Amino acid sequence: MSYVRCQRCERPACAECQRPAAVGVHCVDCVREAARTAPVRRTVFGAPVRGGRPVVTLTLIGLCVASYVLQWVVGLAWTSALVFQPAIASIEPWRYFTGGFLHSTQGYLAFTHLGFNMYVLWVLGRELEVALGRWRMAALFLVSVLGGHVMVTMLTGVTTDWFQGVLGASGGVFGLFGAIVVVLRRMRRSASGVVGVIALNAVIGFVVPNIAWEAHLGGLLVGLLLGSAYAFAPRDRRAFVGVGATALVTVVLVVLAVVRTALA
Repeated sequence: MSYVRCQRCERPACAECQRPAAVGVHCVDCVREAARTAPVRRTVFGAPVRGGRPVVTLTLIGLCVASYVLQWVVGLAWTSALVFQPAIASIEPWRYFTGGFLHSTQGYLAFTHLGFNMYVLWVLGRELEVALGRWRMAALFLVSVLGGHVMVTMLTGVTTDWFQGVLGASGGVFGLFGAIVVVLRRMRRSASGVVGVIALNAVIGFVVPNIAWEAHLGGLLVGLLLGSAYAFAPRDRRAFVGVGATALVTVVLVVLAVVRTALA
């Protein structure tokens, strides 16, 4: 029998159920109740403050790396099944997303393509995941990937052809670039460094061959839009604005892709 009582409810607590507190000990029931009723600490953008690893960012990086390994192990079959091509994506729409988890395995882009995207995803992703929260970080990346491929579709026939394959997480990464600019501005911090990196990559996209600058542009625009919605939503309507903006941008992108494909 335990003669130690919980400081909150004064019930006896066995040694296994005692939890150290500022004064005395608490029982597990009182600790659980206190955790449930305690106010949730939130960031300036309304995301719950969490400790630990950036789960969404690490998951996205893990998927890209695992897919890249399969590109080498399985070979062309894996890439061909998932790569984004406007002509095929019209009947296999999942390619608008899966193409963002593939990377080049040929020429000068081998390894550097994956390496650059994963580095930026890690640096920006973990910051945005903390500031915006997990679901908004995931939505931002995925919808930006979609936006990048929709921009490729919109410009197909002008800059590329319908069977040109496009792969890489660059659309999602540029979406993070766009969002971090807005987030920094919202926090009244300088975004000049990020803008400089965006400008440099924009120049590289036009100078270096085999880089889909269209996907960069589409992802960047989506990132700016969603970043603005997430960062400047009224405090009491953050969830509504966040979900609504994500859904609206997604629907607009789908409509644009469908209409452009129908007019081809």
